[in-house]
Amino acid sequence: MQTAQRTTAEFIEALASGQPTPGGGGAAALTGSQAAALVSMVINFTVGKKKYADVEEEMRGYLAQSEALRVALLAAVDDDAAAFDAVAATYGMPKETDVEKAARTAALQAALKHAAAVPFDVAEKCLAIIKLTAPVGAKGNSNVVSDAATALYLAFAALKSALVNVNINLKFIKDEQFVGEWAAKVGNLLAETEAGYATAKRAIEAALEVAL
Repeated sequence: MQTAQRTTAEFIEALASGQPTPGGGGAAALTGSQAAALVSMVINFTVGKKKYADVEEEMRGYLAQSEALRVALLAAVDDDAAAFDAVAATYGMPKETDVEKAARTAALQAALKHAAAVPFDVAEKCLAIIKLTAPVGAKGNSNVVSDAATALYLAFAALKSALVNVNINLKFIKDEQFVGEWAAKVGNLLAETEAGYATAKRAIEAALEVAL
């Protein structure tokens, strides 16, 4: 059953079960989707209000972004499960002959590369959410800015969780050039995340007049 068709209780039960999927990667993607939804919530409490008329057009632009991220991250829960299943499937391939062993190894390596790319995409989308929380938290409806703060924390946690899965897969990839390039991408993303998180935190604290 696809994630979008499950109730919250069904997903949590599946997450707690002895099955490998959904797992941490799926939980990260779903958490990111929830963060995006909270950004949308703040915006929806802002647009249409006379008090915030001067930022309405800007907020509608942010809403298009947050909604696209919400939908994409929800879909990524299933993408993550599919990527894990593809890796697991290679272990069932025959390995009696040298040809079979080579084919199995090649299939495994390709699946691992894809399994690293999926959570990295989740992390990139979570960074986009973090960046959105700064202007939305600073300019959005003051009654719900605390929800922008929650979105920031959830997106940050989801991003860090997704990168755990990137790094786990890189560990088993034999292509040193690929590993080096993706390790650099992870490092760059983390640096950008730290800067974006700090900026958003300051903006939301200023709006809330409460230390986070």
